[in-house]
Amino acid sequence: MMDQTSIAPTTLEGGLAGGEFAGTDVIEADVEALMKSLITAIVQSLVDKPDEVQIKEVIGEHAHVLELRVAKEDLGKVIGKGGAHASAIRTLMAAASGKEKKRYILEIIEY
Repeated sequence: MMDQTSIAPTTLEGGLAGGEFAGTDVIEADVEALMKSLITAIVQSLVDKPDEVQIKEVIGEHAHVLELRVAKEDLGKVIGKGGAHASAIRTLMAAASGKEKKRYILEIIEY
């Protein structure tokens, strides 16, 4: 179980935002960073070469595309049988985005 104080919103200067938030950009930045770290942690636990996991974020007006790159031999582990792992990761992304009005799209790319 995660302690609620560990995910408190912060201002751009690094301090706590207190009762009022500095703006939605700070909150969105927190969600984006949390999303990227969530996917990284999940994927690194699935693959044999966790140091080769890379996530590049492409931010659009209505959607954020997370381009996931893994080693060629780890591609099947990330996708899973019948796409089960990829589907589960995408479901977690949708749940983690919560009330944010952005859509997260996961693209799995081999290199």
